[in-house]
Amino acid sequence: MNRTFVFALCAVVVAARHPPAQTPVDSALAAYIDGIKAIDSHAHPMLPVAPGAPPDTEFDALPLDGVPPFPLQARLRPDNPEWRLAQRALYGVTSSDTGAAYRDALASAQRSVAQREGDRFPSWALDQAGIEVMMANRIALGPGLAPPRFRWVAFDDALMLPLDTRTEAARTPDTRSLYPRESKLLRRYMHDLGVSALPRSLDAYIVRIVVPALAKQKAGGAAAIKFEAAYLRPLDFDDPDAALAHRVYARYAAGGTPTHAEYKALEDYLFRVIVREAGHHGMSVQIHCLETYGGFYDAAGSAPHLLEPALDDSTLRGTTIILIHGGWPLVGETQTLLAKPNVYTDMSAMTLILGPAELARVLRQWLGEWPDKVLFGTDAFDNSPTYGWAESALLGAKTARRALAMALTGMMRDGEIDRPRAEQLARMVMRDNAVAAYHLHLN
Repeated sequence: MNRTFVFALCAVVVAARHPPAQTPVDSALAAYIDGIKAIDSHAHPMLPVAPGAPPDTEFDALPLDGVPPFPLQARLRPDNPEWRLAQRALYGVTSSDTGAAYRDALASAQRSVAQREGDRFPSWALDQAGIEVMMANRIALGPGLAPPRFRWVAFDDALMLPLDTRTEAARTPDTRSLYPRESKLLRRYMHDLGVSALPRSLDAYIVRIVVPALAKQKAGGAAAIKFEAAYLRPLDFDDPDAALAHRVYARYAAGGTPTHAEYKALEDYLFRVIVREAGHHGMSVQIHCLETYGGFYDAAGSAPHLLEPALDDSTLRGTTIILIHGGWPLVGETQTLLAKPNVYTDMSAMTLILGPAELARVLRQWLGEWPDKVLFGTDAFDNSPTYGWAESALLGAKTARRALAMALTGMMRDGEIDRPRAEQLARMVMRDNAVAAYHLHLN
């Protein structure tokens, strides 16, 4: 073999293993981005709970504490030193202790801040992260979580699941604990509407439960609704067979358990009913698109392209749809769907899973085509006792700002944009695009 070719091949391999050093971030641009008061597209803030009071259980319709244990990505694990840095920034914890000693020091510092801030703690946490408004994905808001800082995103998978879900729940060890939660939430919605039993026809179910439930959410301040369906089933909401959906509902409304195929037909139909009705009320729709979490989670079922039949439904074009978590790692699929006039995406969860350099590559790819369709988000959540939602909001915001600065610096360096355009794009991603996507009215 030609020795010159061998040396050249070796050089390519070495270069692939050791990529060139990153170009420094433009410091003035980074400072500008750090000063933008952001709108967080997706997060799960917690109520400030007084000592001895019951814990907050309404931060998610499908909390994963009931599924079998599963691993987290490296950056989300307790040994990631970034969590200590976030705790130091928030609570002033400087202890070099480890294990129980550090946990005690952290708990003491957290109690001190919580006592000082009281019901203002959630707003204080947003201030530390430079977030003006957080889209709060919760079953309900509550003390400390109120507009204008927190805007409600309600959960509505339960409205797709009016019939017996025991067969659906039995499919995986994960779903065994998740479907009963949806059934409980639907009963709560029905109770709030004064409905004690399922109507016998699908049309009556829609008129008496689905439509009033969405109207009640809107009246309660919901800016959007959320589907977590990928935890339960694939996102292939195919073109519905209306007649079949009506037959399935009528057959099982009074009892019995549908087959998986029958239930899918009903869900495909009700999904569109719910999305259309949300749009009628001016509420946007979030759809969870992410490869994980759960040891039996169907990663292929969360692929963004599975949503295309629904996204191509002309009757849904009046509803703004946000693909939450960017469809990671299928960010290219997500990018193609941004061509739909009513579709946006956000970087939530990616800001916690990915480091700034990797996230910057995704942002640069998206911003090259659809700069008006990309939203900042953290997916801040509580992982007590390791870290709380305030720490993940802080880390997610820091990662997003750094990644955006890296992406825009590269675009300026390569002559794709000038500085005024870079600043404009930064405002769009961190703030302005969310105003459009969620139809927000800010003071």
